[in-house]
Amino acid sequence: MIRRRLVVTGRVQGVFYRDWAVEQARLLGLNGWVRNRTDGSVEALVSGAPEMVGAIIERARRGPPAARVDDVAVSEDTSGEVLCGLEKRPTR
Repeated sequence: MIRRRLVVTGRVQGVFYRDWAVEQARLLGLNGWVRNRTDGSVEALVSGAPEMVGAIIERARRGPPAARVDDVAVSEDTSGEVLCGLEKRPTR
């Protein structure tokens, strides 16, 4: 199991990106959360099998049809936050 934090920039708010990301992560069997950020980006923390985390990163780079993804910054997460299921969190 690996954990990665993603910060997605571009036109990613107001285009169903967060809901789409939750759906995609659930389909891949990942745990974690997705939220909008006040700077206009979308942030996600995901945990799961390396190949599934890799798959969500690739999907995040494409996004849903109405989105325009400029960048996906990926970093290792060492927060130790317990992740169970996949949730959509409020903007922060």
